[in-house]
Amino acid sequence: MKDKVNEIQISYREKIGTLKSDPIKGSKHAAKLLYNNWDKGTIGLQESFKILLLNNSNKVKGVYPLSIGGITGTLVDIRILFAIVLKTLSVGILLAHNHPSYKLVPSEADKRLTRKIKDAAQLFDVKVLDHIIIAPNGDYYSFADNGLL
Repeated sequence: MKDKVNEIQISYREKIGTLKSDPIKGSKHAAKLLYNNWDKGTIGLQESFKILLLNNSNKVKGVYPLSIGGITGTLVDIRILFAIVLKTLSVGILLAHNHPSYKLVPSEADKRLTRKIKDAAQLFDVKVLDHIIIAPNGDYYSFADNGLL
C-alpha cells in the first residue's frame, strides 16, 4: 500500500450571474460588478482580495475570493492566484481588494503586490487589466486609471 501524499485540490465554480455580463469595458463597469459580488456584511469589517477571471473577449468567467484577512490587510499567495488563473484557462485578470477604512489610496504594499503579480503574469501571457480598491460604499480606486499599471 502506497503512502498517501498530501493533496491540495482547487475547485472552481462559475457564478452564473457574472457569466451573463457584457465584456468588461472599463474600471467603472468592473468596480460595479465586483461591488455587487462583495459580501456587504463584511466589506466594512475586514479586507478581502478577489480576482476577476476573464476570457479573451474580456467576458467574465468568474470571481474568485482569494483571501480574507483582518482589519488592515490580507495575505495574497500569488502561487494560489496563478493556480486558479491557469486552471480556469483565463487570459486576463482584474485584481480587487477592499479598504474597510474607506481610504481609496493604495499603500506601498498594494503597489508592490500589483507589480509582482503583473511581472509573474507576463510569464504566462496573462494580462493584468487593473487592480481596483473598493470602499464599503461602492466608491473605488483604479490602478489603471491612475497610471499605476
